[in-house]
Amino acid sequence: MDALYPRVLASRFAECFRFYDGLLTAVAGAHLVKGDEAGPYANWDRDGEAVLALLDREMLARVTGVALGTAPGRESHGESDGESRGGRDGTMLVLTVDDVDRAAAVAAAGGGRIVAPPGARPEWGPTCRTAHLRDPDGNLLEIQSY
Repeated sequence: MDALYPRVLASRFAECFRFYDGLLTAVAGAHLVKGDEAGPYANWDRDGEAVLALLDREMLARVTGVALGTAPGRESHGESDGESRGGRDGTMLVLTVDDVDRAAAVAAAGGGRIVAPPGARPEWGPTCRTAHLRDPDGNLLEIQSY
C-alpha cells in the first residue's frame, strides 16, 4: 500500500502526462499503472510503490470548492495557504489511511483546516473516500481510503 506520495495538479494535463510519462518511465524506472493523456488522472509506480500521481486541477477544484488557479509558482512570497495565493497549489500530498473520518478529525485537532470534509468519491473508485485539508503552513493534503 502507498502510505504517502506526491500528486501534481495539472492545468495542461496532456502535456504534463507526456512529460512525466517520458521522464518517469525512461529515467526513474517507473511504469504507468493507470490513466492516459486524456486524464483526468494518472499514476506511476516503481517496485509496487507510488512514485507520482497526476490529477487535473479543475477536477480537484470541483471537489474542494476552491478555485485552484492555473499559474502555480506566481504567488506572492510569505503567504501561508493556497487560497491566499489565489489557490495556485502545484502539488498535494496524499496520505492513505484506514479511516478517513478519524484521520480528518486528528488532523483538524492538530491544527489542520478542513477544505473538503470526508466523503465518498465513487467516481474515483467504488469504495474511495477522501477529505482535503491544509496543514498549518497552508500545504494541501488529501486523506484517502479504498
